[in-house]
Parts: sequence; C-alpha cells; structure tokens
Amino acid sequence: MTDERQGDMVLETISRLPRGAGIVFRHHATPWRERRALFERVRRIARRRGLTLIVAGHARLARRLRAEGFHERSARIGPRGLIRSVAVHDAREMILARRARADLVFVSPVFPTRSHPGAEALGRVRFGLLVRRSPIPVIALGGVDARRARSLMPFGIHGWAAIDAWSDS
Repeated sequence: MTDERQGDMVLETISRLPRGAGIVFRHHATPWRERRALFERVRRIARRRGLTLIVAGHARLARRLRAEGFHERSARIGPRGLIRSVAVHDAREMILARRARADLVFVSPVFPTRSHPGAEALGRVRFGLLVRRSPIPVIALGGVDARRARSLMPFGIHGWAAIDAWSDS
C-alpha cells in the first residue's frame, strides 16, 4: 500500500519489492496532477520489476490510469477484465466480497495500526475465524510486518500488505 506517509521513500520501497508482489497505489490526499505523475513513475518501476499495480478507487479510475486493477472499500459486482480487490473488516463484508466475486480481499486491521487509530484490531483468533476456508485469496493488512505475517501463514493467507512496515525496515 502506498500513501503520503512514505514521502520520497515510496519509489525506493517499491524498487525493493520482490518480483510478483503487488502495489495498491493510494495517495488520496495528493493533488491530481502530482498523483498522476507519481503513479506513472510507480507504474514504470512496477512493469520493469514484474509487480502488479492496482489503484485505490473505482474501475473507471483504474482504466483511466491504465492500472491492472482497482481496490475499493465496498464489494459490488463490477466490471471484469481488471483485478478487483476489496477491503474486508468483518464477516458481513467477507460475504459481500464473495457474492461480488472479488479477486482478492484485504482483511484488516489484523493488529493495531496508525492507519486507523483507535480501531479495534481483529487479532489472530478473530482474523483466523474470518478467513478460514475463504475461496478468495486473503491479504493480511493492519499492523503487519514480516514477523507478524509469518505468524499468520497457518491461516492460509496469500500475502500481507503494509505501509509503515516498509519505512521501518
């Protein structure tokens, strides 16, 4: 996940991601012209390094930016042809993501996180109950770093996402 907290380090961070990893480009608070220019720089790195790049927002924005997909907060039946990820915070949202045929879900917050100060974290047990037998690939998000991600592997996660973990590494 990218956002303004990463500052100038975002391009360096993306350059260190392993081949096959993905990027959710956010930068919601950045003015449109700067956001688009940064997105183009991120896209060049992603293509060169074999990374998947999706944009936070609607399919229309993803097509406009020529992203490989889009990430949205709520699950709705959407257009095919783009990767569609959905935010999931509870069992109801997981059911909606399944019905909407999301390609992957970001389940959060697993642990306390600066992205959502004061939000109740799921913790390992509730996270495990929420994602067990999920037919949709699950990405763990929220207070996750490499060590915590390893502890979540028994739940069958497809991967993990972070913002602060990259700047702390």
